[in-house]
Amino acid sequence: MRTSTRRSHRVMALAAVAAMTTGLLAGCASDDEDSSSNANDGGSAKGDITLTVGTFGTFGYKQAGLYDEYMKLHPEINIKENVTTRTDVYWPKVLTRLQAGSGTDDVQAIEVGNITEAVQTQADKFVDLGKEVDKSQWLDWKNAQATTKDGKQIALGTDIGPMAICYRKDLFAKAGLETDRTKLAQMWQGDWSKYVDVGKQYMKNAPAGTKFVDSASSVYNAALGGAEQRYYDKDGNVIWDKSTGVKKAWDTAMQVATSDMSAKLKQFDKPWDQGFANAKFATVACPAWMMGYIQEKSGDSGKGKWDVAAAPTAANWGGSFIGVPKASKHQKEAIALAKWLTAPEQQEKVFAKQASFPSTPSAYPNLKPLADTKAYFSDAPITEIYSDAAKTIPTQYFGIKDQPIGTAITDVGILQVEQKGKSPEQGWEAAGKEIKDVLGQ
Repeated sequence: MRTSTRRSHRVMALAAVAAMTTGLLAGCASDDEDSSSNANDGGSAKGDITLTVGTFGTFGYKQAGLYDEYMKLHPEINIKENVTTRTDVYWPKVLTRLQAGSGTDDVQAIEVGNITEAVQTQADKFVDLGKEVDKSQWLDWKNAQATTKDGKQIALGTDIGPMAICYRKDLFAKAGLETDRTKLAQMWQGDWSKYVDVGKQYMKNAPAGTKFVDSASSVYNAALGGAEQRYYDKDGNVIWDKSTGVKKAWDTAMQVATSDMSAKLKQFDKPWDQGFANAKFATVACPAWMMGYIQEKSGDSGKGKWDVAAAPTAANWGGSFIGVPKASKHQKEAIALAKWLTAPEQQEKVFAKQASFPSTPSAYPNLKPLADTKAYFSDAPITEIYSDAAKTIPTQYFGIKDQPIGTAITDVGILQVEQKGKSPEQGWEAAGKEIKDVLGQ
């Protein structure tokens, strides 16, 4: 997702490995930060109507051949994809164009970190796609993220980021721990504190130079990803300091931060990448899209040594949507394209190309992981693990300042404890001060 925020980090990561990514809105091809291409790579429009699709990063539609397939089915349509490579350029530009009522693409991608802002402040700028589709095709909680209080659904779900635990079974074996994925999942099932307890066991006989987990922030984000209550309530009120989900995730993270089980690495920084390559930690909270990142950073030496087990609780990290701005000059055709691109059959094809995990449950029985990925992760039943998690993730309420609040807790509060030796109370206080600045209090 990639600056100091979790999402900003992930975006850079996904772009770097060309793995399963989600996207955000793109702007016009004339901007310096944009790139554009005709989907048919022919360099000339074949159809009478040209539809533009704005995306962020590698969305997978072009790579999976979906644009070419759609144009063959609809000879009157030509598709051009506009790609913005940077989040910090992308979203402000999109907001400007939505407000102006011009310059948007016909189909526009929206990342999960921005969907709440889009729903709360830009809903009148998007077509209500909920009226155009059978909403039961998507996970209920995914639909809910893109739906206004009065029931208008401004976008359709693309990928999601269901959570698992990726672990080095070779390091577990050396530490004298269970290596079977099913038995491990049973050991920590239902509570992230049980996962921490396994970490304590690991550290008793940890292979030299290794830690149980990459960072306390990783554990915090994973635990919060499965909590019903985050930083905002359903009415949009800020409740970060009263949230039961935040409190439990923080307490769990503090167990890690005040122990010797963390490698104390900041996710997506270079030392974290090197930690994968050098097998410095035995586990990492692992949304589906991270598997490609692990393969890239661990390299050939990690093949067959990584495995995947169900996470303590069902959780989500990541995912995107596509919507149709009312400013589209070809609204009817854009709606048809958006519906087709997000249909289960097309989500299956994107998964087959780059493992972006679908938000449409009917696709799950047909998913076929990439052969290299399956072999790399010890032939783990990847689709079963992630699809089981996806079906039970709770509906969560996000707010406009969700990302900066989360960043204040992880990059200020938790790091104060984990890397600077401050007490949990001091870390919480430091995070609180940063959050008040973010909220203008």
